[in-house]
Amino acid sequence: MGLLEVAAQVVGGVLVLFAVALAVVVGPARMRTASDAVRSNLRAVASAVGVLAVVLAANGVVRDLGVEVSWLIGVNITGYIHAIEGEFVAVLQSFATPALTAYFGFVYVFGYVFLLTFPLAAYLLHDDPRPLYELLVAYIVNYGVGLVCYVAFIAYGPRNFMPELVESLLYTTWPEAQLLTTEVNRNTNVFPSLHTSLSVTVALLAHRFRHVYPRWYPISVALAASISVSTMYLGIHWATDVVAGLAVAGLSVSVARRAGTGSAPVMSQCPKTQPVGRRWVDGLRRWWRDD
Repeated sequence: MGLLEVAAQVVGGVLVLFAVALAVVVGPARMRTASDAVRSNLRAVASAVGVLAVVLAANGVVRDLGVEVSWLIGVNITGYIHAIEGEFVAVLQSFATPALTAYFGFVYVFGYVFLLTFPLAAYLLHDDPRPLYELLVAYIVNYGVGLVCYVAFIAYGPRNFMPELVESLLYTTWPEAQLLTTEVNRNTNVFPSLHTSLSVTVALLAHRFRHVYPRWYPISVALAASISVSTMYLGIHWATDVVAGLAVAGLSVSVARRAGTGSAPVMSQCPKTQPVGRRWVDGLRRWWRDD
């Protein structure tokens, strides 16, 4: 089986998840009446889409050439990470079962792609462009931080650093997955875990905008938690990488929230939503009148 066949499997599985989630989370009624929202949202977030495209292109270049640059200017922190947490990942793998491995392998590949792409489509269908805009900005920050860290730090995952203790469970159960993962990452780029940071970013924004799609919030939290654990269970990331990923997610959402509040294109498409400062002034005025 080649790369195209593996990619087709992933796309097919994600499309099935999309179909179910659109029906359960978004609902047929919104999908039937969302054409106007799609057009206005695309206009409102066009600048963010452009920046994200540039950042993703830069990540592609770094993935191909950055390893050599990293060895010239970066710091190898693998030993420090191992000194901090020891054999935690090996202990976690001691609880491995075929069922758990199948589940975590599924969420690491299929669940991750679904979690990152579905909210883009769901928020695009909503009347308010702010959730989509903040999600795009948060993705930009995630990939931007990842780009810098992957050049500044050299870090091998536990499966590479101590293969006698940690097994590559994803590749032993689904060897073809390596054809896909090697296209999007290198074995020295594990700090921080972008699987964790991006997944948790989606969950945090699902909580922030839970009034938009209430059913999406628990689904995203469950998937984000599972994906974060899967990165360690499968021997790909250290716990330290996951903790760093959580920090990147918090930073990304904070930056996105500020950007969403102050963005003129988004605010012009969302006249009912006021900047934070204006809401405080109006609230004080109402309090003064009611007193």
